Amino acid sequence: MTEPRPAALPRLAALPKLLIIEDDPGLQAQLKWAFEDFEVFIAGDRASALTLLRAEEPAVVTLDLGLPPDPDGVDEGFAVLDAIMTLKPDTKVIVASGHGARESALRAVAQGAYDFYPKPVDIDALGLIVRRALHLHRIEAENRALAARAPADNRVLGGMITAAPEMVKVARTIERVANTSVSVMLLGASGTGKELLARGLHEASPRARGAFVAINCAAIPENLLESELFGHEKGAFTGAVKTTEGKIEQADGGTLFLDEVGDIPLQLQVKLLRFLQERTIERIGGRRAIAVDTRIVCATHQNLEAMIADGRFREDLWYRLAEIVIRIPGLAERPGDATLLAKAFLGRFAAQMNPAVKGFTADALAAIDRWTWPGNVRELENRVKRAVIMADDRLVAAADLDLPGSAAEAEDNLLNLKAAREAADRKAIRHALARSEGNISNTARLLGISRPTLYDLLKQYDLHG
Repeated sequence: MTEPRPAALPRLAALPKLLIIEDDPGLQAQLKWAFEDFEVFIAGDRASALTLLRAEEPAVVTLDLGLPPDPDGVDEGFAVLDAIMTLKPDTKVIVASGHGARESALRAVAQGAYDFYPKPVDIDALGLIVRRALHLHRIEAENRALAARAPADNRVLGGMITAAPEMVKVARTIERVANTSVSVMLLGASGTGKELLARGLHEASPRARGAFVAINCAAIPENLLESELFGHEKGAFTGAVKTTEGKIEQADGGTLFLDEVGDIPLQLQVKLLRFLQERTIERIGGRRAIAVDTRIVCATHQNLEAMIADGRFREDLWYRLAEIVIRIPGLAERPGDATLLAKAFLGRFAAQMNPAVKGFTADALAAIDRWTWPGNVRELENRVKRAVIMADDRLVAAADLDLPGSAAEAEDNLLNLKAAREAADRKAIRHALARSEGNISNTARLLGISRPTLYDLLKQYDLHG
């Protein structure tokens, strides 16, 4: 008679993996015993260490710098550290050595080690360092998982990346007006992404199959702007060797984006107004009215209302162009977006120009979050591009970004503990609200607090869920 098979044991959660690289058998055994709550792997030289690293992918590694064939030096240990940082840069490496402790510590941290501990090893103290490293590794792994979903979670209106409620609101407004035929005026500082939003409006509209034509009115000399917009007939002026369609005509059935519309001269404003009223144009040198079905989207960083008061912009044209006015917040008004965009830019530029670059150091991310970005997204893009090109290491440091200010200044700004906590609370809540699209239950879950606590914080900080 066949004996019944024993019931399957309940599956236990996998233990975290720890790789101990140490050539002393006695210390190997001592460390293995000390870390019973880890799945411990032991290596006594470079080859076996890297084999285990590839096969097991441990979260944390303790590394003795004195390894064969150089047990009395540190060169072999640093070679192993370099190899680990190249193969698995997310691994938390804790370096231990009795050889020139201070110099070795500085060099190890500079080469990517998480922490350093001098010999003789205090097992209890080392245990605290290892567990702290494991905690950080888990947090970073969760952040990477969230970042991997960022393109889906944080892209709005055809590709704009944002987690800020202010920008999500702008995108939702544009999506609502996209299906109408109204003219839209985008107001915002230079570099805030006005053309990207205009293109998103076009792609979300029934005109998406038509052309999206963009023209920067400030970049074209006044004497050429009329021809660019309205086109010209052959022989209309010296150099007009053939009949040419203007931008308005090229956008027939689609959308025309007039960037920096405040730079259109008054005389040309009259002709543009006539087109908006009659929906027909005449090319320069032409005598025939041409019907054109083009939607106009405009943008400017100028104060058009002040220009109207000064007589530099026609009020009747303003009302035709600004049936819907949408104000775009600057990057400094969009908490979290600078970091989000910086990571996206780094990924793109590193792939194109410097594949060795894999991310930002903690001080670089702090500098990005701290800077006010007067040049908005364009400034951020340019600084990240330059930093990727100039970076010597696999991580872009704060110095590579060449941002004014110092870490000391940042610390001074955060010496008020109450203010620092409030700033951190506000930022975390706004990030969670953005990620949850305003859903209070999901926001509370992301923050790890109860709904009543979240409501209290929203009221305390005058935030809106």
